[in-house]
Amino acid sequence: MDDLAFESLYELIQTSAQAGNSRSAIEKFLTVLRKVFVFDNVAVYLEDERTASLEIMYARAIGRARNAEADAAWGETFASQVFAKGLILTQDPPPDAPLEDRLQRPYMLGLPMGAEGATPRGALVFVRFGGPVYENEHIRVAKIAADLLSVLFERAEWRGTKSELNELKRQMQLQEDFVSTISHELRTPLGFIKGYSTSLLRKDTQWDDATRDEFLVIIDEEADRLSLLIENVLESARLQSKTLPLRFQPLRLDAVLRDVVTRIRSRYKDLEVTMQANSIPPIHGDGVRIAQIFENLFTNALKYAPGSPITITLDSSGDAVTIVFKDHGPGITPESLPLIFERFYRVTGDKTVTGSGLGLYICKQIIQAHRGKIWAESPPGEGVAFFIELPINPAN
Repeated sequence: MDDLAFESLYELIQTSAQAGNSRSAIEKFLTVLRKVFVFDNVAVYLEDERTASLEIMYARAIGRARNAEADAAWGETFASQVFAKGLILTQDPPPDAPLEDRLQRPYMLGLPMGAEGATPRGALVFVRFGGPVYENEHIRVAKIAADLLSVLFERAEWRGTKSELNELKRQMQLQEDFVSTISHELRTPLGFIKGYSTSLLRKDTQWDDATRDEFLVIIDEEADRLSLLIENVLESARLQSKTLPLRFQPLRLDAVLRDVVTRIRSRYKDLEVTMQANSIPPIHGDGVRIAQIFENLFTNALKYAPGSPITITLDSSGDAVTIVFKDHGPGITPESLPLIFERFYRVTGDKTVTGSGLGLYICKQIIQAHRGKIWAESPPGEGVAFFIELPINPAN
């Protein structure tokens, strides 16, 4: 083997070790291969495990047939033979092929893809129009290429499997955290309800009217908290299964938001809320669910940015309405920001902050059901801004 061939094969090994299984990666691999192995067309077939049939993964006309790109059916029969037999096969053009037309005289080389001694996972097919015939040295180089491509695809598959396992592990951890959190969140109001109701029922103690009223208010508030928690769990399940009914009708967002702000101010007298609503057209939406989104955003801000003023702006541009809901609290870390809309996710930090990790997930699902978008931005030291885009006419 000359120095050029050795360097090219080394480059081939390096390329296969670094690349993924994208089209650009395969093309880079084949560009290096063509320095030491001449071919005009190439196709990669892989087995579809669901149908147990070969599916073309890559096809490219590189050499003299460059103006006639290989289509998805090119070499399929030959590739099936290579795959079925698990052997390296060659196929010469028919004896009566016209000598003057190279494209009518294909020399084909097929190699099974997969680990040595294992069941083939696919087939690699090369074609040379008009020759030359594949010599043993050519076949050895092609075999190296097939083995390296097999490793390339297997590595990409392993990476995909590892990514899926990591995601599954993360989801399982979130659900474990959710079970732990929800157990705590359920016990807390139940504990208050049980404790204060038991105290009121004691026969050996007399409570004055003010104390009794205080106990009853606590029981009532904790019952509401418990009811909201259960409703959030049920709603998140219905949203995930796409079974939550929505009642769409013409809706003025500014009016919905003003009603929510009025209710929030009645409960939190010291909360500073600034609202700027430019002239916006009505949208088509479910007023109850849209109000729920704003209430969840207020609840989120009151938990994580207590005492912070809140600024809300409404505007329209083109065929969408934009709402910006901004607090001026400590913000969200860059690590947590991409995860805050996931089911069960809770921002780590202050352990005194309670919640099920469902509020923002519910917000996102409702927005998506309205064919809109929601995202958050949190520049360091500038609090959190939630952006909501809703189409004016989602039917269009």
